[in-house]
Amino acid sequence: MAGVAQLEAFLAADPVVRVRLTSVKGSSPREAGTEMYVTAEALFGTIGGGRLEHIAIDAARALLASGDLAQVLDVPLGPEIGQCCGGRVEVSLQRMSEGDRAAALAEARAEAEAAPAVYILGAGHVGRALAAQLQHLPVRTVLIDQRAEELAQSTAQVETRQSAIPEIDIMTAPAGSAFVVLTHDHGLDFLLASAALERGDAAYVGLIGSDTKRAKFRSWCLKHCDGLTIEDLICPIGAGGSRDKRPAVIAAFVVADVIAALTSETAAEAPVRGNAPLIAAQ
Repeated sequence: MAGVAQLEAFLAADPVVRVRLTSVKGSSPREAGTEMYVTAEALFGTIGGGRLEHIAIDAARALLASGDLAQVLDVPLGPEIGQCCGGRVEVSLQRMSEGDRAAALAEARAEAEAAPAVYILGAGHVGRALAAQLQHLPVRTVLIDQRAEELAQSTAQVETRQSAIPEIDIMTAPAGSAFVVLTHDHGLDFLLASAALERGDAAYVGLIGSDTKRAKFRSWCLKHCDGLTIEDLICPIGAGGSRDKRPAVIAAFVVADVIAALTSETAAEAPVRGNAPLIAAQ
């Protein structure tokens, strides 16, 4: 919950104005409900950037300087302000009370806890590169390995978990999770990939390897998994049309695929087991 900690530190400043898109008509950089926070010298979050955001920031700082408590802006997103979205937004500005700050933090914590989960199964070079990139995205990332020494090499601000039986981590993951399998052992890769596919509710299952490895895995599933289909398996992962095999490059392609899967309409409509929401509220 690094983002929550950063917001908590920001809201400790005094005073703070909450800037919120309360109404959106037509095209807009962000949707209704999007918020950012403004002090006299700093910003947290964004309502979409561009001229709209500059107008809102200037208005928020003018409100702080005047001592007023609230203001509502009606902003056309067209030639009038040098923006070409073509919509119209209503922006609420409100000086935050202690209660407002507590409510904002509670909402941020709830969103963080509801964020979709990405399980990286293997803390080798590519696994650590994935964790390094996913730490900046609105997902709950769990880096899992049987080897403590590999986990110790990760410096990403994500959950790390030494697990002797990572199949259990897969079985107990929330519905709609993403699983990226890239351990140090092909046999373990097959066990974990099949466990993720057998769930039937994963948003993404990826297995590191080649087309040959995919074919071997298909044969292995036919023999050991009662004909489990692997049609939903992504293998190879991180292709993207690139021949570059550096871990950071592979990770970049994989992260793009994972986030696309987690935020797709299909993922949003997938069945949910228990009370775990599939994607975080925006």
